[in-house]
Amino acid sequence: MTYADAISIRLLNICKERNITVNKLSTLSGISHSTIQDLVTGKSKNVKLKTLHKIAVGLDMTISELLNFPEMNETIFEDE
Repeated sequence: MTYADAISIRLLNICKERNITVNKLSTLSGISHSTIQDLVTGKSKNVKLKTLHKIAVGLDMTISELLNFPEMNETIFEDE
């Protein structure tokens, strides 16, 4: 698994838990739909901290809460 895979899984799980679409996540975070789409499909390999911060704020979370999930904390990642 790569970091991009883990972020993709996390964002899709949050959308499912909150019953929101990727488009709604884009609106909430103020990030373009194409950028969010690239994150959830794993196409974007180098997500910026600023982007994660905007997503977290849009979801009314801290970055710590956004990144605190099993795949991020328990996985040995492949080099990218």
